[in-house]
Formats: sequence, structure tokens, C-alpha cells
Amino acid sequence: MARSIASATISFGLVAIPVKLFSTSESGARIQFNSIHETCGSRVRQQLYCPTDEVTVNRDELLKGYEFAKDQYVTFKPEELKAMEVPSTQSIDIKEFVPLDQIDPLYYEKAYYVGPAVGGTKPYALLSEAMKETGRAALARYSARGKDYLVLLRPFEDGILMQQLRYSTELRAFDEVDLGDAEVDKTELALAVQLVEQIASDAFTPEAYSDGVRDKILAAIEQKVAGQEMTFAPRDEPKAQVIDLMDALKASLGEPEEKAPKKRTPAKKAASTPAKKRKPAKKAASTPAKKRATAKK
Repeated sequence: MARSIASATISFGLVAIPVKLFSTSESGARIQFNSIHETCGSRVRQQLYCPTDEVTVNRDELLKGYEFAKDQYVTFKPEELKAMEVPSTQSIDIKEFVPLDQIDPLYYEKAYYVGPAVGGTKPYALLSEAMKETGRAALARYSARGKDYLVLLRPFEDGILMQQLRYSTELRAFDEVDLGDAEVDKTELALAVQLVEQIASDAFTPEAYSDGVRDKILAAIEQKVAGQEMTFAPRDEPKAQVIDLMDALKASLGEPEEKAPKKRTPAKKAASTPAKKRKPAKKAASTPAKKRATAKK
């Protein structure tokens, strides 16, 4: 069974639901490396260094600084920052219920499984089913570890998932991205839609995908633990190619090469011209035939 990482209370109106939070990720899934001194094989320790005084600095000598202009900082002592933290109430205070499809995944950050604590099983199940029935999710404020989080409680399988959200001030506007001025051709769009439908699925199956780089690193770790050396084949860098969009779409769909009548037009003209010139040649061929018939007589 999973171990909870925190206890909390979901509250709205006069309702209070004791819950527990669980991590959604596997702690051992991510591979971590330490910095090792190549000469002796010892793990290297990082030190804080002041280039002005040319000395190593202890952590108790540090301040937090915010750069408001180039190389200019305002500094805060730890106690000053501590005074601005919010009390950790461990309360998930629901503010409103909104349509789930109105929350763009762009706002999603960390996710936590939410399970009922002692005495919260029935109201927990009711809240989960009510959100499923209405197609809505709960926007809430959650204070923990001195910070104030905006979170989303949404139905997930037979329970509830808490999604930590980014604030709007943390996101850049999409209009900062240069999209160019390309126009979508109807023919190209039809081929693109056909390509999408060709490899479309009706469900997301995450088990079908794995981290290939992680698998290679794990295999390499096993080799090195077993005392085996690794060899790498030279890899050629891919060369950039300029490919016509229509040709690429048709090639992806397995269609034959370009069949547009515009490219055939010159060939038709070239074929028709000699045909007109060959008509007199047939009459010329008939003249010797008559002469040969006369000669036989």
C-alpha cells in the first residue's frame, strides 16, 4: 500500500472531509547521478564561493537577493522571508466548481492522489460522484510549507486527484510566439486529416510507451556493475532536407507520386504533334505498293 505524504481537510460551506495526499510518481523511476572525481573515485562536494573576497562561504552567512537591475540586488534575511509565509493550515478550501473542460492542461503542474482519512469515506465518495455527475471540478486554495497554492480537485477513476495549478502570472502569453503568415491549402489539409485518421486511436495507452534513454542507461549501469566495458558505434548526424509538404504527406499515406494533370500537359502536346506529321507518311507508303502491283502485272 502507498504511504501518505501529508494529511489535509477538504472544506466548503459546512462540509469538512479529512483526506490524505499521496505522490503520483514513483521515487525510484528517475535515475540520478552524483559528481565523482575521476582521479580517486570520490564523490565531489559542492562549495559556495565568493569571487570578490576569494573565500568559501558557509550557508549561515548567506542572504537571499533579488536582482532588480543589472548586478543590483535587494537582500532579505531568512527571518524576513519567514514572516511573509502563510500559515500551513493543511486545509484545501474550495472556492468554486468549474467545468473541467474549461481548465487548459497548460495550467497543470504537480499532481497528487487524494484518499479519504478516518471518518471521511462517505463524504469523499459523495464529492467524487457529484463532480463526475456535473462534469465539474473544484478550484481551491491550499496552504502548505509556508506557500499558498492554487489547486484543482477533479474526479479520477473511483476517487479524487488534486492538481497543483500555475497562476496566470506564471504563464507567458501565446501571442509572444511568431506563427508566421502561412495559409492552409484545402488539398493539403485534406491529406493531413487523412494522415491523422490513419494513425488515430480512441484511447490513450501510456503503457505502450517507455523512456528509451532510461532503458539504455539502466542496461549500461548493469553492464558496468558486472565489470563490462561499453562500446559505442559512431553515429552520423542527420542532414537537414527540404521536403515538399504535399510530397511528404502523400509519402506518409503511401500514395504514388504526383499525378496532377498540370505536369502531364506538356507530354500530351509533345505526343500529339508527331501524330499529325505521320499522316502524310502513310500516303507515301501506299505509293510504292501500287508501283509494285503494276510491276507484277
